[in-house]
Amino acid sequence: MEAIYEFDYSVLNFIQEHLTGPVPDFFFSLWTHLGDGGIFCIAATVLLLCFRKTRRTGFTMAVAILLGTLLCNVIIKPAVARVRPYYNTDYDPLRTAGQIGELIKLPADWSFPSGHTAVTVETAAAVFSRHRKSGIAALAAAALVAFSRLYLYVHYFTDVLCGAIIGAGCAVAAYFIVEAAYRAVARRIREKRAPAESREGGDGGSGN
Repeated sequence: MEAIYEFDYSVLNFIQEHLTGPVPDFFFSLWTHLGDGGIFCIAATVLLLCFRKTRRTGFTMAVAILLGTLLCNVIIKPAVARVRPYYNTDYDPLRTAGQIGELIKLPADWSFPSGHTAVTVETAAAVFSRHRKSGIAALAAAALVAFSRLYLYVHYFTDVLCGAIIGAGCAVAAYFIVEAAYRAVARRIREKRAPAESREGGDGGSGN
């Protein structure tokens, strides 16, 4: 565990020492809000569900977000109960809660895994599973959200990594769940139509 923390802080501190500044502070403090509570991702999901052409993508996103929320927020976060990096004084963090609070509202929940990363990756990967070009842009946006969590010192690298893995896994699971549901509905419709078509064919034959 000691080695993991040392690695995590080496990544965070490298970013703080070499990549921070007023412009990235401003950009990442805004960009990170794309993952706040999954609100943006949920809004995008609802929008896609409103149109028949994108409805299957919307269902995939909805299932992925639901699975991710259960895994990250309901199960893993309280089970692991990992404190945020700026609170872990054993490793002399380079950014304090006060400094971070000047950029964003301090998170009130546990650190592991990164919920912002998970929900944006879930959404982006779900889009990618249906629409490659749009999905690439969505994945790039999700990657920036993930990096923003490291930049703002509110998550460890392993938080973000596991959040991304969970997000991608939930999107893959959602894809197959939605595909199975669509196939089941299509089969049900065919089964309902078959007796009616059979009766129509029989009536037509008796009249000849």
